[in-house]
Amino acid sequence: MNASDGDERRSFWGWGYEKKFPDDGVRKGIAQMIAARLGVPEPSLRPLPKIEDVALPEPSVAVPQELAGFCSAEKAERVTHTYGKAFRDQVRAFAGDFARAPDFVARPASEDDIAKVLAWASRKAVAVIPFGGGTSVVAGVEGHVSDRYEGVVSLDLGRFDQVREVDLVSRAARIGAGAKGPQIEAQLATHGLTLRHYPQSFEHSTLGGWIATRAGGHFATLYTHIDDLVESVRMITPAGELVSRRLPASGAGPSPERLVLGSEGILGVITEAWVRVQARPKYRLQASVHFAGPMARAVDAVRTIAQAGLYPSNCRLLSAEEAQLNMVTDDGSHVLVLGFESADHMREEAMARAMAICEAHGGTCPRGITRREGTEKADGGAAAAWRAAFLEAPYLQSALVSLGAVVDTFETACTWDRFEALHARVTERVNEAMRAQCGGGLLSLRFTHVYPDGPAPYYTFIAMGRPGEEIAQWKAIKRAASDALMEMGATITHHHAVGRLHRPWYDQERSPLFAATLRATKRALDPAGILNPGVLIDP
Repeated sequence: MNASDGDERRSFWGWGYEKKFPDDGVRKGIAQMIAARLGVPEPSLRPLPKIEDVALPEPSVAVPQELAGFCSAEKAERVTHTYGKAFRDQVRAFAGDFARAPDFVARPASEDDIAKVLAWASRKAVAVIPFGGGTSVVAGVEGHVSDRYEGVVSLDLGRFDQVREVDLVSRAARIGAGAKGPQIEAQLATHGLTLRHYPQSFEHSTLGGWIATRAGGHFATLYTHIDDLVESVRMITPAGELVSRRLPASGAGPSPERLVLGSEGILGVITEAWVRVQARPKYRLQASVHFAGPMARAVDAVRTIAQAGLYPSNCRLLSAEEAQLNMVTDDGSHVLVLGFESADHMREEAMARAMAICEAHGGTCPRGITRREGTEKADGGAAAAWRAAFLEAPYLQSALVSLGAVVDTFETACTWDRFEALHARVTERVNEAMRAQCGGGLLSLRFTHVYPDGPAPYYTFIAMGRPGEEIAQWKAIKRAASDALMEMGATITHHHAVGRLHRPWYDQERSPLFAATLRATKRALDPAGILNPGVLIDP
């Protein structure tokens, strides 16, 4: 059987729920689309893998008696906790390669259970890898550890899935780290509240995973990262409990929350957090602005909006290639998906000013501004098309993997003054790598978030692979992209985290003294070095 959420079965190799994976008819349509876009022969539909055909290595360590009540070495558990959902993960899983399966999976029901796992693993030199929702795209949950470890345990906090307390006066909620996006929103909705944090992985990722990886969410401006929403955290480490005080702000030394945010499971296991919530928005304004010609004018418009203090909830610029790829428009224009929302009032003045800025930069709004009150869904248009494509994109990637395509995304952030040169370098290097490896390909761009001092560019590349060589081809393209980011002074990741995949470039980005400080912190909290070894630092 596959891992499941209630009555819905999760795919053991690809993204999301089995029933939402495109059927053969849809896959055929995708194959035809890719052939037309890339100018290549139509790829054939490969047979989908079956978990029954997967062969696993024998566990290196057995479930100890003291942990038997909440641990399992069953095949389905080990298979579904082997990888995240990156391109390389899906290719290996599609091929039935689960050589790095954990020896067993722990599903603790309490903090005492977690402490028992960490104590046992510290004594036995067994690596413990917090799994979150298993949506990592940077090898952050993979059991790729050195020979110094006797085995690997995957730690799944799926039982920590409740909104445990709500403070209506302060607008905050105490939530278990294993709660997934839909669970959080459904439980908060009963109080008329929302966290409003919608990463693309929302369907399956968890609050603990968002905090550990400093995830980027729904808002394109102002409240962009989970960092902005965390009020306090609770984490169990091999050395004991690390708990921060609930406060709206504090100037009392370095922030404990900042130590936990982005720690990627190397310091401890996040069990719960108080997070800042808000009233559910009732008033929404949306517009889709088209820019013909060079993308520079659209970029200047977005920068001006970001620096005007308007704080739109949505301010996502799609390149012409991105807009066409996601079937937002086929007129060759760049599209800015713009939105304002509030629980209190229509933000007409802010939208009017943003539209004036767009018009001054040559933008047009063919469908006009959409106004909505209440919770009804949007009735179409470019914004609705983009939102649907955004949430379904991970399923599309899995479908492309099943067709033999090399497809992935990478994202970064840079200051506005560096964007033009960065984009030119990335475009040159990635297209060059795709030509060398695959004979060509497609590269598209969008801004996922924008700040007064710079954007967060997010790139997608698609090319056709050679059977059995897809990972090698992907590595060459990924390396070209990552090297270009480092050369241009950008970050290796804006919101996808470091994991094991980005380590070589993260090591270049951070200072050696900071790395030493992080190692010292890990020694204090995880003396045996068992937690997610190889991520961020070497043990």
